[in-house]
Formats: sequence, structure tokens, C-alpha cells
Amino acid sequence: MLIKSMMGVVVALVFALGGYILVVTFWSYSSGERAGWVQKLSSKGWLCKTWEGEMAMVSMPGTTTEKFHFTVWDDDVAAQLNKVMGKRVSLHYEEKRGIPTSCFGETRHFVTKVTVVDEIPLAPGIVVPAQPPVTAK
Repeated sequence: MLIKSMMGVVVALVFALGGYILVVTFWSYSSGERAGWVQKLSSKGWLCKTWEGEMAMVSMPGTTTEKFHFTVWDDDVAAQLNKVMGKRVSLHYEEKRGIPTSCFGETRHFVTKVTVVDEIPLAPGIVVPAQPPVTAK
């Protein structure tokens, strides 16, 4: 009788833990967009491989660069990021809190979409179209 009740408690704990992990991985605490230049993206992890990245964000010319650390679960999104490395991009992310281990990613910000930003605003009301790079002959 005691062994059956102990097994019931263990099974209930396993189901509760599994349910908790499902909720925190599919539910977002917040979501938003950040724009800047992706300067680092690498595949990391011993058992659970995730893409970990870093984006430099500059709010005004001459100010200190702020870094945005992020995680990518989807290999297609990581491939898009690798293609636009060095260009100004906008990243759509979801913030997830309460994920129990770093196996799911090293950060709380999970990028789900990448968009290349074609125009760079210099000041309110002044927009300069991005210029193609000049190649030396």
C-alpha cells in the first residue's frame, strides 16, 4: 500500500514538472522588437543545441552601444540571421521566464523573426536610405 502511494506521488510530480515545462516554453511573458546589428551568432550546448547571439544597438550616434543577448530555437531563423550578418535588422522576440534549465537557451529572449531594416533614421523626421557598399577596384 505504501509503495503504491509513493509511486502515485512520483508520477504526479513527473506530470506536474512536465506540465510546468510545457507552460513556460509555450507561454510568453512579453514580446517585442529590437533593431541593431547582429555581431555574434553561434550554436552552443552539450546536449541541447541552441543558437546564441548578440546584437549591438545604438540609439544615437556617439552614444554607448547597448548589447542585446538572445537565443534562437529555430534553425531556419538562425540561417536567416547568418545571411544578414552585418546588416541592420529588426528582431522579433518573445521573453520567457521560469524556464528551469539553460538547456532551452542561455537567455530569456527567444528570437522568432528577422527583418532587414532598409532605412536608418538619423534624427526625428530625417531618414536616409541605406547605401550599398562601395567596392574598390
